[in-house]
Amino acid sequence: MATASSLFLSSSPISTAPRTRNGPAAACPPSARPSLRLRQRPSPAIAAAVQAEHQSAVVAAPKPPALPFRVGHGFDLHRLEPNLPLIIGGINIPHDRGCEAHSDGDVLLHCVVDAILGALGLPDIGQIFPDSDPRWKGADSSVFMREAVKLMHEAGYELGNLDATLILQKPKLSPFKETIRSNLCDLLGADPSVVNLKAKTHEKVDSLGENRSIAAHTVVLLMRK
Repeated sequence: MATASSLFLSSSPISTAPRTRNGPAAACPPSARPSLRLRQRPSPAIAAAVQAEHQSAVVAAPKPPALPFRVGHGFDLHRLEPNLPLIIGGINIPHDRGCEAHSDGDVLLHCVVDAILGALGLPDIGQIFPDSDPRWKGADSSVFMREAVKLMHEAGYELGNLDATLILQKPKLSPFKETIRSNLCDLLGADPSVVNLKAKTHEKVDSLGENRSIAAHTVVLLMRK
C-alpha cells in the first residue's frame, strides 16, 4: 500500500496555465489528414506537487487484503463546449469543441484513474485531486495517471488488462484510436496486448448523441505481483 510520503511528495506550488476560450478551436477539414499532437509531459516538479493536505483521504482508506487479483470500474462524463481543446488519452483531437472541466478535461484518463483507484479500494479522483483546488486548474491529467500507476505498484499489483469504451457522437475516433491507445500504454507502462480501446456513438440520443457531452467507461484487472 502506498505511504503518504510517496503519494504526496512535495509542498512546492504547481504552475499550470488555465485553459481559455481565445478563439475557436480548429476543426479538421474532411479532406485533410488528421494532425495529432501529443501533449507535453508535465515536469517532475508538477508531478511532485500533490499536496500533503490531501493525504488524509488516502491514509483513511482501509488497507485492501492481498487478493490474487482485483477489479475496478471507472466512469466519467464532461460537457462539450465551443472554443475549448478536446483532449482524449493525452492527445489533442481536432474538433470545434472540447471538455468543460477544472483540469484539462481528459475524460479517458480520468476514467482510467478512477478504475485503478477503485480496484485498490482507494478514494476517487475527485477526492484526491478536488476541483475546488486552484492548483489543478487546467492541469495535465497524466499527473493523475502517473500517481494512480504508482499506487498500483506500491500496493503490489500490476495491470492484468484494461478495457475502455469512449462514447461520443463527434468526431469519429477511428483515425485517432491507435495513437490514443499507444499513449495510454505508455502512461500505464503496459504492453499494447493488454490495453483495449473502443469508441461508440450514442445514436443521436440525449446529450451524448447531440454532441453536447462525452463519456467513458473503463474496467481494469489488477494482478498480484
